[in-house]
Amino acid sequence: MEYLIYLIFIFQLGYVLYKSKKSLHMLQQNLYNENNRFLKWIFKNKRETFLNLNLYGILFTFILMNSLSEKLDYLFIGMILLVYLVSFYIDREKRKLDQDKKPLVVTARIKRLIVTLTILYLIPIGFLIYDNYYQYYVMLSLAVMASLNYLVVYLANVINHPLERLIYHKYERNAKNKLKSMPQLKIVGITGSYGKTSCKNILNDILNVKMNCLATSKSINTFNGLMITINNKLSKFDDVFIAEMGAYVKGEINGLCRLVNPKYGIITSIGTAHLETFGSERNIQEGKMELIEYLPSDGIGVLNRDDPKQKNYEIKKENHAKILWIGIDSKDADVVADNIKCSYNGTSFDVKFKGERKKYTFETKLLGKHNVYNILAAIALGKEFGLSIKELQQGVKKVAPIEHRLEIKRLGNFYQIDDAYNSNPVGAKSALEVLNMMQGTKVVVTPGMVELGSKEKELNKEFGRQIAKVADKVILVGKNRTLPIKEGILEGDFKESNLYVLNDVREAYKLINKFKGKKELYALFENDLPDTYTE
Repeated sequence: MEYLIYLIFIFQLGYVLYKSKKSLHMLQQNLYNENNRFLKWIFKNKRETFLNLNLYGILFTFILMNSLSEKLDYLFIGMILLVYLVSFYIDREKRKLDQDKKPLVVTARIKRLIVTLTILYLIPIGFLIYDNYYQYYVMLSLAVMASLNYLVVYLANVINHPLERLIYHKYERNAKNKLKSMPQLKIVGITGSYGKTSCKNILNDILNVKMNCLATSKSINTFNGLMITINNKLSKFDDVFIAEMGAYVKGEINGLCRLVNPKYGIITSIGTAHLETFGSERNIQEGKMELIEYLPSDGIGVLNRDDPKQKNYEIKKENHAKILWIGIDSKDADVVADNIKCSYNGTSFDVKFKGERKKYTFETKLLGKHNVYNILAAIALGKEFGLSIKELQQGVKKVAPIEHRLEIKRLGNFYQIDDAYNSNPVGAKSALEVLNMMQGTKVVVTPGMVELGSKEKELNKEFGRQIAKVADKVILVGKNRTLPIKEGILEGDFKESNLYVLNDVREAYKLINKFKGKKELYALFENDLPDTYTE
């Protein structure tokens, strides 16, 4: 019997360690519980975090502790082993289906959490060294840790918090001192509800025609991400540092500005992204405009005159930075684009600068009206930095398509328009406009939009209505989450026989390749939800 008990310990500990990877991944995706994001996620997903199969492990262990029959002991030991074997199998199969846009990154912080977790897991086992009498209590403790693993990881994060704050302040001081030692460095901040990463990459590609630029990599836009970039990547040879700035609550942009002290700023757009955490659209507007209000009086801010929330905002700071306005519909802006043409090969458009009669033609591989806005912002700032029209045209032409942002590629018998990264109402509408320009059969694949607060269902339903006007076929991913989209699509007199609902986006690729016709096939993949939203 004793050997079987120790076998259960091994199974339990192995399973707990396996499950911890998923728990740490969710903690990391929820920014290490910044603004209680991880804790909110835990209680929002009770079926996974509390009401899971591991509860039976607790139940059977409790029964085993109070069993009066040796035969029953063997039965419940077998049941306990079965629980962990089945749990392991279910978790493994679920992990195969998960589409991780951001897999767990084993950073130094994650390593420190792993050490703390290991200590927490070994504490109950330590009682066995003292006395075998505690073996059932150890078994029960490990069963609880398996069932409530997300809370155990939360506890480890709380325990490590004081140490993380010390490390955090050390890196913060180093980053600030490094920036102070580079007074000639031009620092650009970029924020907005949507399009930050695209705009940052576009500006970086254009300025690099003439200058040495460093931009934060991928979608790094947090305080920690900026500190790491400054400390590890910024060099004395860089002329420009481009800092993408993300925010979930009002005041976060101000905090990022105090770290990097930007002299130049670009607001891409102001919409409803992260409405749930900001609390209101007014808070989003004020939160994004913190960047412009932070700029010094000799700085430059680039704003979009076609965006009502930017155009109608009154900057509170009296002696504020110079403002350059861009626009497509607003012909009185400082930098205006018109004659926009979009095709499979990319986009071409004309640009006119305020006070000049001549128009200049620009060509880019990028697709979509929103990318034209991003390019206009980069052109406006690039011209202020001394780039010639020829250099700007050269830079725009060499801008590379950004991964998962209206990226076109041939897959099997269809063209995929990959717009999988973090969909939002403005970006989704722009993506549908791009799809509508394509000559052929149009397919939309989407799980819908998230983090839109109380407006999420309403906006997804409207998204469905927009899809119905453009698409020939629609594939929805996730039966429950996509119900509002389905309602909106069917309200638009869309044939239900052309509407498909799947639970795994990978099945969509197989399905699309079965669609046959004389026309070219274009499939827009709009959004790819991370594990935090798995149904």
